[in-house]
Amino acid sequence: MSAPEVITFGCRLNTVESEIIRRRAEDAGLTDAVIVNTCAVTAEAERQARQAIRRARRTSPLKRIVVTGCAAQLEPDRYAAMPEVDRVIGNREKLSARGYRGTAPDRQVGDIMAAREGATHLIEGIEGRARAFVQIQQGCDHRCTFCIIPFARGPNRSVPPAEVVAQIRRLTGNGYREVVLTGVDITDYGSDLDGEVGLGVLVQRILTEVPDLPRLRLSSLDPAEIDDALLCAIAEHDRLMPHFHLSVQAGSDLILKRMRRRHGRSDVIRFCERVRGLRPDAVFGADLIAGFPTESDGMFGETESLVEDAGLTWLHVFPYSERPGTPAARMPQVPRPIRKARAAALRRLAADRLARHLDTRRGRRERVLVETPDRGRTEQFARIALDRKAEPGSIVAARVAGHADGVLRGVLEG
Repeated sequence: MSAPEVITFGCRLNTVESEIIRRRAEDAGLTDAVIVNTCAVTAEAERQARQAIRRARRTSPLKRIVVTGCAAQLEPDRYAAMPEVDRVIGNREKLSARGYRGTAPDRQVGDIMAAREGATHLIEGIEGRARAFVQIQQGCDHRCTFCIIPFARGPNRSVPPAEVVAQIRRLTGNGYREVVLTGVDITDYGSDLDGEVGLGVLVQRILTEVPDLPRLRLSSLDPAEIDDALLCAIAEHDRLMPHFHLSVQAGSDLILKRMRRRHGRSDVIRFCERVRGLRPDAVFGADLIAGFPTESDGMFGETESLVEDAGLTWLHVFPYSERPGTPAARMPQVPRPIRKARAAALRRLAADRLARHLDTRRGRRERVLVETPDRGRTEQFARIALDRKAEPGSIVAARVAGHADGVLRGVLEG
């Protein structure tokens, strides 16, 4: 029997949910289908999703085309009106087998803001990946002026700690050597649960109760929500990977205020300095938006200088994209060519910062999670090409001989 094809756009959370979608569709008997799990972070992400839907119809004319995800949740009418689309399913409904059964209506998109259930869908792992992603929460209670995602994902809902630990035990038992904690806003984890539990407490509990897990990694962190328990975990557990990606967005305090972010420039610098004091091997990444409304050349210069001042290595750069219905879309806009030019400047800076980081690894011994027979990732998340084949999913030692095109070259030991 054929399996449904799932095309995924967007974040790591969508990657996790696509695996659940595949299994729920199989449970419902909907195997001869293409399911497009959309993203709504940028207009470009939506354009790519619509392009994929049209391509799927051309290449698979006899299969059912199902569209789900954030863009479908926000604009179900738009996707339902596409002649290529057979069914539209919302973000709550996509995780249930009921949504994929033949008796289900062709459009199922409920009120996501009424959602209260946690993300408790256990999976054995993620097909074709050396690491597993575990969803610890869903939704977001904040209202950044540029972001539409809370209206696609609903309010914050956390998975109880015992269920998170149970899933990680299960994944570790299935041979996964690295687990990534993911969600929409993982630093808000636990705020909706009874008792004193937050991300830091959860991390400490995982590392204590699942001693066979070699590597735990965190997805994007909000600098305004990092607690002392997480800093203690960073200091005390070398199995928590020394790679921390921050939802920074800008380096200008005025722009951060207009974004309605809850941190300032100094908070980012202070966090990076404090973590380096606890873990000298730590590296940092950041999401950055170029060309936010009202951003002047001087304000953009503050974002560029923050990269150096905070010592950021991994930059995920977006040119600002208007999202209809958000406050930022009504602000004075920066011309698109300037947004693109500023994004390009940040990407050049990112390439330079990465090259400088990789230079520091020359001659060092790295612990590598093997992703493909001759490629893997270091603890700091650098890509590394191995001089000979190793078993995917294993952790091996390699000595760094150099780097090229953003990839380390490693000589396997033993």
